[in-house]
Amino acid sequence: MADSSNVWVGSAYLFLQSTSEKIFLPSLYGNSEQKSSVFKALKLALADSTGSLNGVDMLKVYCSDPHLIIQLKFCKQENCRKFLQNYRLGTLRKSLQTHLQVSLSMTAVPVEMELKAGSEQLDCMLNEEERCLECIFKEKPDRLRDEEITELEECLRSLTCRQESSSSTSPVNEYKSLRTLSSPCPSVGSSLAQGDTFTFQGQQFANRSITPDDHQKFAKLVSKKWKQVGRTLQKNCRALRGPVIDNLAIEYDREGLYEQAYQLLLRFIQSEGKRATIKRLIAALEENSLVSLAEELLGLQISEDDASEEVNERTSS
Repeated sequence: MADSSNVWVGSAYLFLQSTSEKIFLPSLYGNSEQKSSVFKALKLALADSTGSLNGVDMLKVYCSDPHLIIQLKFCKQENCRKFLQNYRLGTLRKSLQTHLQVSLSMTAVPVEMELKAGSEQLDCMLNEEERCLECIFKEKPDRLRDEEITELEECLRSLTCRQESSSSTSPVNEYKSLRTLSSPCPSVGSSLAQGDTFTFQGQQFANRSITPDDHQKFAKLVSKKWKQVGRTLQKNCRALRGPVIDNLAIEYDREGLYEQAYQLLLRFIQSEGKRATIKRLIAALEENSLVSLAEELLGLQISEDDASEEVNERTSS
């Protein structure tokens, strides 16, 4: 395994779940008013685990019922080692529970954790530290930091700067300042920039994020052409390149076309974040002659005459 801190890079996924029936972490993070508070607690707990605000990088936070899943990136073996030690001792869990309790102003936020690197469940091998490090090192980050994470980081940083009287803030002071933040961060919106539009069949449509309804319609209606759409999307989506699409076909072969298409679009949405827009999906559908599906996603209604003509064409063919 590489020892140099300049070349050691690894990735892991931290799964979080509240054991309280009254606390649902995905809902808290999905709430625009509480998202920043949850993020701040995550940031501080991870800083506690490595001894530095930059010891581990959060690339993306996924809301997957009932878990909150954080994709982590480690750029130094020593930081990863400290993280594993604190995770094994339960220090990270206790730290996160404390920070969530303070940030969300709750009496208690009990949390369970799981740690995975690729297909490896690390919780069952925590006493084998070198093996855990090797598993994390083998998993290279498959994405850049999500735009939303960057915005939340900037939000915390700006609040920190406002609380510091000195213009030359040291990392230690910045960490202390983050701990004492009491004012909530501005909510991070999920909408795209105003005025972002695209043209489809001569009409202008507002660009937007792909909704759960879009996701289900796509999976239901795209049928056997899901792989063709995937090939189009992969041109500008690193997470779909290589054998990914063929692997999805094999992995979800028993579940059928719906699940294969659903998992394809899920991979696209998770990897692209805010860049996973309806504009890009519609363009991919057009390129593969799936105009009727594009119309369905955009809510276009055909007239009765057009509908009759379409029925006549089908019956006569």
